[in-house]
Order: sequence, then C-alpha cells, then structure tokens
Amino acid sequence: MFARRCTASIIACVMRFIFMGTGTSQGVPLIASKNEGLDLSNPKNWRTRASAHLNIKGLDIQIDAGPEFRLQCLKNNIKNIDFFILTHGHADHIVGMDDLRRFCDLKPDHIVDVYGEDGGLERVKSIFPYALGDSPAQRGYPCFKLHNLPPLTDLGNGVKIHSTLLPHDTVKTLGLVFEEDGKKIAYYSDCKSLPDEAQHLAYKADALVIDGLRPGYHHSHMSIYEAIEYGKLLKAKSVYLTHTTCQIDYETWQRQLPENFFIAYDGLTFEV
Repeated sequence: MFARRCTASIIACVMRFIFMGTGTSQGVPLIASKNEGLDLSNPKNWRTRASAHLNIKGLDIQIDAGPEFRLQCLKNNIKNIDFFILTHGHADHIVGMDDLRRFCDLKPDHIVDVYGEDGGLERVKSIFPYALGDSPAQRGYPCFKLHNLPPLTDLGNGVKIHSTLLPHDTVKTLGLVFEEDGKKIAYYSDCKSLPDEAQHLAYKADALVIDGLRPGYHHSHMSIYEAIEYGKLLKAKSVYLTHTTCQIDYETWQRQLPENFFIAYDGLTFEV
C-alpha cells in the first residue's frame, strides 16, 4: 500500500520525529501584542502553527499543514511525503495543504494520499475542491486522494499506525500512535482529554506528544497542568508539550517541568 525505504542515513531504521510547528492557532508571538513575559530573543519562543513530520523505516509521514507549511518544509529540509495525515479540519492544521502541490509534482501519478477522519475530510472537500480530481487540473496543481484512516494500519515490517478519536470542542481530532518493532510515539495534539482507548494505546510510549496549551483552563484544549498529569499517568519515557500559546515562555516553563518533560519548539527533533 505504501512504499517503504530504509537507507543507510537512517541508523537502524529508527523513528525520527520532527516538530515542524509547535504553536497555537494564532502562532507565537501574538500579533499586535506586547507578549509580556515572553523572551523574544529566544528562537524557541517563535512557534509556528502545529505540524510534524515522521520517518519510519524510510516512510515519510506528514501530520497537518498550517499557514506556514511551505516555510516549515524549507526550514526542515522536507523532500518527500509518502502520505499525509490530517488530524482535524481547523484552519491552523489544514490551510497549508495547497502547498502539497510540490510533493504531487514529485510523484509518478502526481497524487498525494490524504488520510483523516470524516469531519476533516469534509473540510478538505469544501476548501480544496480543485484538488480532488483523478489527476491535477494542470501540472503544478495539488491533487489529493482522500481516505478514512482506520483504527489500525499495518504497514508490515513491524510498522503500525493506530488512530483514535479525541474530544476537541465540537469536533474530533485524530490521535495517532506510531509503532515500530515495539517502540511507540504517540501524537495527541488539539484535545481536551484522553479517552480510555487513547490512554491504552499510548501507555508507556517511548515519546508522548501532547496538547499543553497554556497554564489556565481552556474548554477545548488541555492546560499545561492537565498535560503533565496525563504524561505521568501514561508513564511515557519522554513527554513533549505542544500547541503552546504566548503565555508559555520556553525557559521559564522548561525549568518547572518534571524530569523527562519538555516544551516542544519548532525544529526540535528526536529519535526512538
């Protein structure tokens, strides 16, 4: 179903995860604001809209594409996308999908496979109707083939993708757990809580990426304290808080976090 490559540059075929964007829907710093308490001399406090890229045994998986997607690809040297996962249809995760056109150009059939849940795929249809034909309208245009992401996608060779729905206000977000030869990375952005199934899938993950919006309560996102509690509950080896607002100054909050908890920032990369 998917092409798989394992090159010498990917040591022992590890899972390599890149945080392309780690900010909230308005980005960090905030437009037309003093951004008090935020050290703007620290590049870790300049956070674009949340997205990520994962390589597993040579398979390149892109998660979401917000407004800065093109610039994120250039900054992180993203040269290939085997398939694209849309976690949900909110603007900060979807509006950059037009820039998938370049990756369409690079494919023999000029089509990028897009996986998501019902609500997100319907939003793709409404925003990008020109990209839904059997082939690009003309060379250089995007072309998407839409698929519902099942609860389990077995890619063979020890690689699996688990998906589960997470509550996010009036919509559902796809929670993702990537598994390779017993190692696990969980990606749970844009959610208010973790249902039992999501907890089960991510339990004792090698890395848990989780929504940690801000210190105070929010009706559709976890606070930084709620995210910490879930990280402890799930006994993840490493926990990365993402989708953070301008209320989260990197150095200030990193000093306060428990051991093996981290504030994610744009360009941060880890391997398991």
